[in-house]
Amino acid sequence: MKSKIKLVSLAVLLVFGTLAGIKILQIRTMMAAGKAAVPPAITVSSFVSREEKWTDSLTAVGSISAEQGVTVSPEIAGTVSEIAFESGAVVAKGDLLVRLDTSLEEAQLRAVEAQVELARLDDERVRQLRASNIISQSDLDTAEATLKQQQGNADAIRATIAKKTIRAPFAGRLGIRLVNLGELLEVGKSIISLQSLSPVHADFSLPQQNLAQIKTGQPVRVSVDTYPDKRFEGVLTAINPDVDSTTRNVRLRATLENREQLLQPGMFAKMEVILSAEQAVQVIPATAILSATYGDSVYVIEPKTGTTGTNAVLVVRQQFVRTGATHGDFVSVLAGLKVGERVVNSGLFKLHNGMVVEENNELAPKASEKPNPSDS
Repeated sequence: MKSKIKLVSLAVLLVFGTLAGIKILQIRTMMAAGKAAVPPAITVSSFVSREEKWTDSLTAVGSISAEQGVTVSPEIAGTVSEIAFESGAVVAKGDLLVRLDTSLEEAQLRAVEAQVELARLDDERVRQLRASNIISQSDLDTAEATLKQQQGNADAIRATIAKKTIRAPFAGRLGIRLVNLGELLEVGKSIISLQSLSPVHADFSLPQQNLAQIKTGQPVRVSVDTYPDKRFEGVLTAINPDVDSTTRNVRLRATLENREQLLQPGMFAKMEVILSAEQAVQVIPATAILSATYGDSVYVIEPKTGTTGTNAVLVVRQQFVRTGATHGDFVSVLAGLKVGERVVNSGLFKLHNGMVVEENNELAPKASEKPNPSDS
């Protein structure tokens, strides 16, 4: 009986030992497979850092304004009797624009001129009589005052006629006509816009901390959405002597020749004040920068050979960098990265050191130094 129990116990131990050995072998096989297995790759877009020529500059937004611009309007009410211009025409200083009806003033002027002539004749006769000492000095004074008064009345009527003859105050381009022949114009009624388009000004503001970097005479580059591929060159001509106490910004003005008259008053403009000559910088897209409280970093893409020595994969390495100025979608790298290194351009927030990645740049947005988003 005892020998049977021993045989059964030995068989049970043998079965359990065999099962334990098989389980241990399975676990070891799974662990080895886990070590050899490559985690699934994360799809990212990439960019190869490159060297470009940049100028050190300050950027801002502003608006275009005419050197001289005015909405022509009458100083005296009257009825339009003549319109001497066409909408959009170019006029010179002093060109006739609108003539108001002056028939009443012209009739009054003829009457007053007759009185002036009579006063002049009276003055001559009184002078002759005074020379003969026939009349007193007060009679001569009265005659002279009467002549001057009548001359003043005539001058006042001539001034009224001149004010009803509206001329261009300066050379420029006219806008769209706002009045019609025979229309009764009140004082201040808009007749037409007149703008001097060459040269033009570009007004903008910069923070007070940039005040030490700017001075009149510096070159300025201007771009507008109307002509996205064209850059207009100008010169910084004025710096406001006071800083806005609310925004702590200083107002600036640049002057541009605008010979082709492409820039129009009121246009939104992107300003760039050039501070230095071109210099070589290393650039990458701003989307490749991972910002954090402890510093900026990028993920560098590097090849890595698999454990079997046969398959090579791409992995990322987090690298801290020091950045500089920005131009459009790009940022300059001052330290921490070499020219030619490939960095992750999108999908940074799902990465960590050593993660396997796969490149796909087909759907990635293209970075540009002069981004111009579509309105659609």
